[in-house]
Amino acid sequence: MNKAYKPLILLLTLLALTSCTGNKPTPQTTPTESQLKEQVLQIIRENPQVLIESVQTYQQEQDRKLQESRQTFLQQMTTNPAAVIADSPITGSPDKKIVLVEFSDFQCPVCAQAQKNVKQFIEKNKNKVTLTYKHLPLPQHEQAIPAAKASWAAAQQGKFWEYHDALFTQQQKLGEPLYLEIAKKLKLDENRFNQDRQSAAAEAAIQKDLQLAQSLGITGTPFFNLNGEPLIGAVSVAELEKALAKVTGTAQTPKPQTPAPEEEVPVEEPLPVE
Repeated sequence: MNKAYKPLILLLTLLALTSCTGNKPTPQTTPTESQLKEQVLQIIRENPQVLIESVQTYQQEQDRKLQESRQTFLQQMTTNPAAVIADSPITGSPDKKIVLVEFSDFQCPVCAQAQKNVKQFIEKNKNKVTLTYKHLPLPQHEQAIPAAKASWAAAQQGKFWEYHDALFTQQQKLGEPLYLEIAKKLKLDENRFNQDRQSAAAEAAIQKDLQLAQSLGITGTPFFNLNGEPLIGAVSVAELEKALAKVTGTAQTPKPQTPAPEEEVPVEEPLPVE
């Protein structure tokens, strides 16, 4: 065993002793909690490099897992995008060959801003591009999860995109009265709608999307990926079209310009000397 890691093992042992266990300590043989804490601090003071190395090793392992998840996702986006879609709602092309994945939050103002351009892009390319929606409700938005569950419940009655559009266009009114109002306007079965949005299945569907986002290191919304091409924020139609051209191999490569030939400057003939 590497001697440098012996202090770390002792540290972990002491931490275990100070944690909650089912065994009742024996006062005669077990140091007091304050004594154990002091020993832990002393080990850290004397061997700070061991703690630093442990944190670095942990971070490297997390980074490795993140890279692996991203590589798997990107590979699926290019070879089997339908697997990325899974049970998420789709619109646009039914082919699922060119897929725009959107991670979004119904209470995010930038997401609402992006929707106009995404909708315009999909309408123009509805025969080529499939749009799929992934829920990424951010913790600072208290209505993000209730809105996500309501949209999921609407999806169970085939009205996800209509409900989706209504939530974004009335984002300032997010709340229970709006969720019921939209359901009524879309003529949903209200009893089923209420049961579905409060169900364990709704929670599981949203958590599945959250876990996918977490595995890819996505922490903000909106985030898009078009067959491996990432786009972030309030994307413009031009940015989406550029990504599509790159994916389909139709991007225009600027041709090198041939410099114009230099014009000959006329030289005045010298005056004859008489």
